[in-house]
Amino acid sequence: MSSDAVEAPQSASSEPASVGGKVGRGALWSLLNTVVLRLGTLVSGIILARLLSPADYGVFAVALVAVTLLQAFNELGVSLALVRWQRDVREFAPTAMTIAVGTSTAMYALVFFGAPAFCELMGSPDAVGVVRVLCLAVIFDGIAVVPAAILNREFLQRTRFLCDAAAFVVVTSVTMSLAVSGAGAMSFAVGQIAGNLVSVTCYLVLCPVKVRPGWHGETARELIRFGLPLAAASLLVLSVTNVDKIIIGGLADEVALGLYVMAFNQSSLPLQVFSEAARRVSLAGFSRLVDDKRQLEQALARGVGLLMAAAIPVCALLACYATPLLHAVYGEKWIPAAVALQVLAGLGLVRILLFIGYDLLVALDGNRVLIGLQALWLGTMVPALLVGTHLDGIRGASIAQVAVAVLIVLPAFAVVIRRRGVRLTPSLLAMRRPVIGGLLLVASAFAVHRLFDGMWAQLLVGAAAAAALYVPIVYPMRAMLPGRGKAVEPVDVPQTALPGTV
Repeated sequence: MSSDAVEAPQSASSEPASVGGKVGRGALWSLLNTVVLRLGTLVSGIILARLLSPADYGVFAVALVAVTLLQAFNELGVSLALVRWQRDVREFAPTAMTIAVGTSTAMYALVFFGAPAFCELMGSPDAVGVVRVLCLAVIFDGIAVVPAAILNREFLQRTRFLCDAAAFVVVTSVTMSLAVSGAGAMSFAVGQIAGNLVSVTCYLVLCPVKVRPGWHGETARELIRFGLPLAAASLLVLSVTNVDKIIIGGLADEVALGLYVMAFNQSSLPLQVFSEAARRVSLAGFSRLVDDKRQLEQALARGVGLLMAAAIPVCALLACYATPLLHAVYGEKWIPAAVALQVLAGLGLVRILLFIGYDLLVALDGNRVLIGLQALWLGTMVPALLVGTHLDGIRGASIAQVAVAVLIVLPAFAVVIRRRGVRLTPSLLAMRRPVIGGLLLVASAFAVHRLFDGMWAQLLVGAAAAAALYVPIVYPMRAMLPGRGKAVEPVDVPQTALPGTV
C-alpha cells in the first residue's frame, strides 16, 4: 500500500482523553441529527402520502427491498472493521474503500440485468425502471461507507449532521417536485439518488482522514475475514426486515403492499429516531468497554433504559391510536393500514432491543453467532408470514412477525448475550419505569376510546392523558442522561460462574 494513499492530520487517530465524554457528546449530536432529519422526513412523508397512492408506495417498496438487501452486503462488512479495530485507520482504509467500491459496482450490474425477474417475483413488473434508478444508491454507498465509518469511529456526529442535513434538503425538494409533476413512484427514486450524490460529496470532503482507493493484499484478506461474517449477518438482518414485503408482494397486490409499507414505516419511527442515533456510537462505545464487563453492563443498562423511556410511549400511542392517527395525518385512504400498525407498533419496540443486542455481540466478537441468530429469525419468519398473510392479509403478516420476534428471537439473543458473560438483570431493572408508564398509557387509551368518538378528540385527549401519566413515572430517569453522573439505579447482582460460552 502506497504511503500517499491517505492524507490525515496526526490527531485523526489519537486516542481520546475520555471515551465516555466522546461517546456522550457523539450520542447527543447523533440524537439531534436523527431527530431533526426524521422530523423533516416525517413532514415531507405526510405531504407525499397525500400526493401519491398506496399503489405508488407499493411500487417504491419493491425497489427499496432490492437496494436495502444489496447495501447489506455491498461492502462485505469491512466498514465495521473501521469502527471495531483499535488500529490506525490509515493503515487499512484505502483497501477497505477499494473493496467497497468494487463489490458495489459489481452488484449494481447484477441488479440492473436481474431487475425484470425480481419485479416479477414481487408481483410488480412495472417497477423495473424504479429499481434500476434507486439501486444506483448501492454504488454511492460503496464510495461513502468508509468516510462515514471513520466519522462514527471518531464520534464526529456533528459533521455527520451537516452531511445528512444537506442530503435531506436535496432529497426532499427533488422528490416533492417530481411528485407534484406526476412522476409517481419514480419521484422517490430520483430524489434519493440526488441526495446520495450530495451526501457522498460531503463525507469525502469533511472526513478528517482523506481516503483514496488503495490496495494491500494481506490487509484485504484480513478485512474480508473479519467483515464477511458480519456482512452475512447484516444480510440476514435485512432479509428478516424485508421478507415480509417480498411475501406480501407475491401473495397480495401493490395496494396491499403499499398499505403495509405505510404501517411498517410508522411502526419503525421509534427505531429510526432513537435507536439509529444510539447505534452510531454504541458499537464504538461497547467495543472500548469489552474488557470491563461491569462497566459494559452499566453502559448497556443506561442505553436500554433511556431508549425504552423514549420509545415505549411512542409505540404505545401508535398502537392505541392507529386509526385516528392515520386518518388525521395521512388521509382517509390510509385508514386500512391501521390493522397492521396496531400490531407492528409492538414489533418496533422489540426491534430496538434486538438491534442493541446485535451491536453488543459485534463488540464481543460474536460475529459468527449472529449469523446463526439471524438465520433462526429468518427461518422461523418465512413460514409464519406465509401462514399469517394467507389467513388474514397484512394483519396476519403483522401478527406473525411479532409472535416470532417475542417468542423465539428475543429469548435467543438474551441467552447468547448471557453466555458471553454479560448480565442482563441491570438492563431489565432499568426498564421497569418505562414499562409501568407504558401500561398506564395503554389503560388510559381504553378509557379515551370509550368516552370520545371524534378523531381529533381522541388524539388530543389521548396525548394529554399519556403525558400526564407517563412523564411523572420516568422523570427520575433523567439522572441516567450523559453528564448527570449516574449510569443506572444501583443494582446488587452477584456474579456467578457461567455454564459455558458460545
